[in-house]
Amino acid sequence: MRKTGNEVVKEVKGEDATMDLALDIMSALFPLIFVSCIVVFVILRMNHKYKKGTLGKKESKGAQQLLDSSIPLGMLIGCMVAIVLSFFIPLTLLDSISYGIGIGFLLGYVAYEIYSKKEESINN
Repeated sequence: MRKTGNEVVKEVKGEDATMDLALDIMSALFPLIFVSCIVVFVILRMNHKYKKGTLGKKESKGAQQLLDSSIPLGMLIGCMVAIVLSFFIPLTLLDSISYGIGIGFLLGYVAYEIYSKKEESINN
């Protein structure tokens, strides 16, 4: 049997629709996968430090609170930066917030590591 022009067009549209669906699914899942990898990495590192007994400890209460809140603060700052950047880059607001929170989580962990190794200055 010979295909007419309309049948060929319908066949191509079906393949395009499948490809569009696959790209839509990937664009929806990629931020989730990206942020999940960051969260799993940080949790496993913190669990390892907990088991070794090398979690950051500070002498003063204020310094310890700052140390403990570095990861949530990183997430908040990452979210705020992502909202501002979403005005200028071609990403949806939800995607940019997801990326911002994930990257803020990672940067908050890095700040936690740096601040936990820094010694407190003694005021006399």
